[in-house]
Amino acid sequence: MLKLFWKKLTLFKANRVLKQAQLSIFLILGAGFCYSGCTVTTGTRAGAGEKPGFFTAAVWNVQTLFDGEGTGNEYTEYRSSAGWNHEKYEARLLSISRAIGGMTEKGGPDLIGIIEVENSKILKNLAEGPLAKSGYSYTFFGALPGSSLGLGVLSRYPFIEARLHSLTDGKTTIPRPVLEVKIEAEGRPLIFFICHWKSKLGGDDLTERVRRSSAKVLQRRLRELQEEEPGTPAIIMGDLNENYDEFYRQGGAVISALLPDDPTAAALASALSIGDCLIVSGEKPPAARYFNDSQAAFYSPWGKELQTGSYWYNNSWETIDHFLLGPELFNGTDWEFEGCEVLASPPFTGPQGYPQPYMPRNGGGLSDHLPLLLTLKRH
Repeated sequence: MLKLFWKKLTLFKANRVLKQAQLSIFLILGAGFCYSGCTVTTGTRAGAGEKPGFFTAAVWNVQTLFDGEGTGNEYTEYRSSAGWNHEKYEARLLSISRAIGGMTEKGGPDLIGIIEVENSKILKNLAEGPLAKSGYSYTFFGALPGSSLGLGVLSRYPFIEARLHSLTDGKTTIPRPVLEVKIEAEGRPLIFFICHWKSKLGGDDLTERVRRSSAKVLQRRLRELQEEEPGTPAIIMGDLNENYDEFYRQGGAVISALLPDDPTAAALASALSIGDCLIVSGEKPPAARYFNDSQAAFYSPWGKELQTGSYWYNNSWETIDHFLLGPELFNGTDWEFEGCEVLASPPFTGPQGYPQPYMPRNGGGLSDHLPLLLTLKRH
């Protein structure tokens, strides 16, 4: 049986003064929760937002962003024996930095969740190198055992808190944690959950169960936040490896981790006694009309603001990259949803409008995923 748990990450100053007052976040280690080389690191440089009254956030799976040093954990095509080297890494870092800087008029979004990045050094190289003028601080959680890649966040606003939420199957840790970060933007808190859910490789039944377990982690934490910090906006973002309309794509016969607010889906979930799902809605504010009150509902821009997809697979668009927005972003009292878009233009796309996967052998392409850009407006 899958077991769920989380460990709070604490922020503290180093004993000696480091360049740019760098801070580190380390895991509070508990029994069964000690991972070699898995640290969370932040830089503390945080500048002003893009423009007063507006906040922009992006999420992007950058596709296997490895550095130029070999540790033995890299994918085969990113080893020196395959021709991968530091020069190729530097060239890729520059192209990704330029792409991030071009996402908005002010040299990049206020916050960006970066999926599939090898280590904290890469976030540091981005924040202090080509993106230095953008004023980013950074947070990173390294890969868990069973994975070579982790999750990172760049933010112009200060990090207040970071937590790691993970799950285990028996004694085995599932390498798909959720990174929670809390920032303060214009004096108001915002909470982001950066996710990279299990892919469909390995069979639909097994992998769907793991994705539902990730949804359960989020449900539990969101219930805690409702009690601890009622009214604080929460945003789920990342590569969930599941379409917003997955239930319909599967013919309405499979309980997916993302379920529509639909009477058929609710009836099937009730009949099978399955409740570890997130309810997605096209209504503003989102509400789970056909499910019980314990299940949170989120607004998905897919099918509304967002069309086509963010990932091209088997000659078809998929909508597996997400922003899922809680009802607090639609009540007219604080930060409000303003809009969302898929960045479906060069350099993210090729001549035919599809994402161009990165090719480590010749340095062509950028990523097999398109980024999403979210805009919030302050009321």
